[in-house]
Amino acid sequence: MTLAVFDAAAIERATTSRLVLDTIRDALIAHAEGRTHVPPPLHLDFAEADGDCHVKAGWITGAADFTVKIATGFYGNPARGLSANHGLVCVVSARTGQPRALLDDRGLLTAWRTAAAGALITHAMARPAAGTLAVFGTGEQARLQALWLAELRPVGLVLVHGRTPDKAHALCDTLGAHGLAARPAGAAEAARADMIITATPARSPVLDADRVRAGAHVTGIGTDMPHKNELPPALFHRAQLIATDDHAQCLDHGDFGHAVRAGAAAEDGDIAAGLLLKAPVDRPEAAITVADLTGVGALDAALASAVLGRLRE
Repeated sequence: MTLAVFDAAAIERATTSRLVLDTIRDALIAHAEGRTHVPPPLHLDFAEADGDCHVKAGWITGAADFTVKIATGFYGNPARGLSANHGLVCVVSARTGQPRALLDDRGLLTAWRTAAAGALITHAMARPAAGTLAVFGTGEQARLQALWLAELRPVGLVLVHGRTPDKAHALCDTLGAHGLAARPAGAAEAARADMIITATPARSPVLDADRVRAGAHVTGIGTDMPHKNELPPALFHRAQLIATDDHAQCLDHGDFGHAVRAGAAAEDGDIAAGLLLKAPVDRPEAAITVADLTGVGALDAALASAVLGRLRE
């Protein structure tokens, strides 16, 4: 049997943001309801190359396929003219164990899964009237988070905070070309937005918890390995509602875990993100809410199967 291989160009042609958002929403709910099988991820850190790799597998109960995914982030690559993120996904039959296809996606499915999860949970947890969005980070993920959140709700001004002014301006121009008003902002101003999404590989917190205002929502998506940390423990201490995509993962290597170990949050102080997508959030107007997303293998499985279905059509 010859294994079918689909490249990134074919995957892009077959996939829409709506397909991704709908698939990830259903998968997060399935995971929250215990209808998934997700082993602990495997992590590799390449400190000298400023890179990392994680291997994730997952299966949704009853699904025809499961997947094994390799995703890498080498953060010095853009200076070499290369993408920071790469990867591939192997789709395997859950009935026969035979590999069905290899999705040579260059990390696209991981990026889309992450963006969809972040946009969905930010929309669900933020105040209905929240309008200003701040993104910490200037890469592909920051771009996708802003654009896909705008598909779910009106987004007013987008404040972009990044370490490199040129990259912040470039992202603002890109968002502007898609109809979003955007401008660079310092960390203090960005922390005052109605909605905040952090999309960085930071190893120490990128925002000051004291500057986050009452009624704001914060989603952290970059802390997917033990050595990373975007959100300060003090932010979790101030939060009245904390959501995690996977309790055990976030406790082990997420910002939620950093907060628990610092004594700023209770170990059982979180709720499954999928439950908040299933039913509207009951949140006081002045509450601070936080979501910690570390990436769940079952979401990769659901998305890979959905995309493969489109590719086969």
